[in-house]
Amino acid sequence: TMTLQSNNQNTLESLCSLIVNTIHPKNVEGSSYIGLEHISSGKIFSDTSGYAEDVQSHKYFFQKNDVLYSKLRPYLDKAVLATRDGICTTELLVLRPHKGVSSLFLVCMLHDKNFIEYAMEGVTGVQHPRTSWAHIKNYKIEKFSIEVYHKIGLLGATVQHALSFNEGLLNLAKKFKHATMHKLFTCGLRGEAQKEKETEIGLVPNGWKIVSLSSLGKIGNGSTPKKTINEYWEQGYFPWLTSSKVYDRDIVSAEQFVSKIALEECHLPIIKPGAILIAITGQGKTLGHCAVLNIEATINQHLAYIQVDLIKAIPSFVRGYLETQYEYLRQVASAGGSTKGALTCAFLSSLAIPLPDMEEQQEIVDILDVIDRKIDLHRRKKALLEELFKSLLHKLMTGEIRVDELDLSALEALQQPRGTA
Repeated sequence: TMTLQSNNQNTLESLCSLIVNTIHPKNVEGSSYIGLEHISSGKIFSDTSGYAEDVQSHKYFFQKNDVLYSKLRPYLDKAVLATRDGICTTELLVLRPHKGVSSLFLVCMLHDKNFIEYAMEGVTGVQHPRTSWAHIKNYKIEKFSIEVYHKIGLLGATVQHALSFNEGLLNLAKKFKHATMHKLFTCGLRGEAQKEKETEIGLVPNGWKIVSLSSLGKIGNGSTPKKTINEYWEQGYFPWLTSSKVYDRDIVSAEQFVSKIALEECHLPIIKPGAILIAITGQGKTLGHCAVLNIEATINQHLAYIQVDLIKAIPSFVRGYLETQYEYLRQVASAGGSTKGALTCAFLSSLAIPLPDMEEQQEIVDILDVIDRKIDLHRRKKALLEELFKSLLHKLMTGEIRVDELDLSALEALQQPRGTA
């Protein structure tokens, strides 16, 4: 079993040194550059990097096996192991492990929730809160043997490698879906020739119709009952949805509810299952996303709905086509001059949609469903691996899981990461 030395703890400062070696990018042209934008939260390796010649002013120089820790907003949980020499933003602290201390252990320790909480206690500044070396160097951790430190780092890195591999599969599945959708909505499944003249939405099979979205059903949007009027929200029973729900793709539940009085006095639309909801305003990536509604609900002003006539079209088919138009919809929204971007119901009404017969629609939906299930599986695996990394790390750091007698020689081959930091 692992032996913890009673009342014997290491501080971060006893495990590593802060390295402050500034250099101008022009003196190291060709070197890699790591900024905060290259580091993902919760990762111990950097996925991307920039080039020294693309940045200005003095930066910190780091060496292979140094650990780069972001002092800005510690709750973002950014710390990576450098796999080569390079330069980095001065928002990153360059920490060099002392002789015998595993760099993998050090970077994993910085991701432990206890450390993150400790780092937050030393934050100063309101708009750009930062922690400091003066504070975090005093962080205490149980003193384990050098071998145990090494094994903890190895286990953490192994989970991270599995996470990176799964993310690669997820990205591959997304690219495959994108390519498949393009093929399906331009060529169909019957092997028929495409229309001789390119339509307003490009090439489509000869037997397909081009119809307006409004020809498939009623289009409208919702609103938000005043939050200050309690009777609109108290005893709420009717689902009220916001644009955050469109990420679900198939909406089967709600987090917020409005009352019967709100439905009546605020003239909220009662939307039936089978409608398509589309985010018509919003910053970030929300605008342009759409989902099929599988419950009866109403919506806020940031969503529009298309109550699809189920005799004319399969909602999931229409949603699939709208997914292929995501970038176009966002371009249209931003062209209106609004900084936030917005789509109008008038624009959506005139939006052209390709439409095969119902049988072919269903076959296309079935194909996309198979791909979506694969994507959802990878997403769930990603979430599980992220949770595993956090919980395993915490139990290893506190000694709840003991590792000194484990034979981890088979994991040694995975120690060299494929990251770019």
